[in-house]
Amino acid sequence: MRIDKFLWCVRLYKTRTLAGEQVRSNRVYMDEHPVKPSREVKEGDLFTLKRHGFDEVFQIKALPKSRVSAKFVADLIENKTPQVELDKMAFLRLARNFSRQKGLGRPTKKDRRDIDGFFDE
Repeated sequence: MRIDKFLWCVRLYKTRTLAGEQVRSNRVYMDEHPVKPSREVKEGDLFTLKRHGFDEVFQIKALPKSRVSAKFVADLIENKTPQVELDKMAFLRLARNFSRQKGLGRPTKKDRRDIDGFFDE
């Protein structure tokens, strides 16, 4: 099975087109080398997805015949992401959620100086 189709089938990407774009953009690696969308995958292969500042590593347990529902994804792939990357992912998720309350509008100059001072310390 092609890697772009596999990534779509196991619901790592919403559309097959998006999966293909991510592969062509060198965000999917196998054996530390970027792959092409036509790369054939088989059971036991490891692949890495580079996402928003962290890397996720997955191992293929089985190949689906077509797109599967979310509850069957765990039967097809196993997350082998190292703890360092999981910690990085959790930190980035917290940093993304750190924001101003909704409805306050744009920060004033004073707010901006306070924010910059907070991050500089």
